[in-house]
Amino acid sequence: MSDIVIREYTALLCFADVRHLLTDSSPFACLGLRDGGVWVLASTPLSDETRETLDRMGPVKYIIGANAQHYLFLGEFKKAYPDAKLIAPQGAINKVEDASFSFDGAWGKDPADTQYGFEGDIKALFFSWFKNQDVAFLHLASKTLIQADLLFNPPPTEQYSKSAIEIPPRSWSHSRFLWNLSIDKEEMRRDAMTVAGWDFERIIPCHGDVIEEDANAAWRAAYQSFLDPNNIYVIMGFGL
Repeated sequence: MSDIVIREYTALLCFADVRHLLTDSSPFACLGLRDGGVWVLASTPLSDETRETLDRMGPVKYIIGANAQHYLFLGEFKKAYPDAKLIAPQGAINKVEDASFSFDGAWGKDPADTQYGFEGDIKALFFSWFKNQDVAFLHLASKTLIQADLLFNPPPTEQYSKSAIEIPPRSWSHSRFLWNLSIDKEEMRRDAMTVAGWDFERIIPCHGDVIEEDANAAWRAAYQSFLDPNNIYVIMGFGL
């Protein structure tokens, strides 16, 4: 039995549920583009089910690494779809030892205003001062925010985890987690505010369940330490 279960929300959006522990979960998301192509966040092995879903949606044009930690399967996808552009944070690229393929873009190395070709369908914001070097993505057509480690939503019942770890977005522990992973608080505040201003109704995290209701409120709650100017930790300038 496959470890990956594909959920297709719409003709333009699919998401894979992965059945293993929270610490190992790395769901992928695939997005349909207006030109008929497909953009895929490649964080899981390229299973038969995954490939069938992608091929049914259209030609894969972009293969994306979500952050510096989710990089293990980028080469597998690139070899299956050699014509697709492969883009990831520089921190992920530095960890890839396979020299048989190359990257077409690098967040953290390319100029901040670099356009990779999907911007008419998907907004991207690189969190340069977050330790995991995450990128937040907004799929405009489905109003879906996709990200890896910028927001967790455990327990991941969709991923069949047996983990007892619980740090839901509205919890104090989640705010502490994000605060401690930020390198520059002012830069993190700027980026968190930018995403809070985006129009999204759903969040697909790489760890935990999809947030289908009050998604923007969940983001704001997770980043309250940065967004609330009256927060004591912001005022005092030290971690939670």
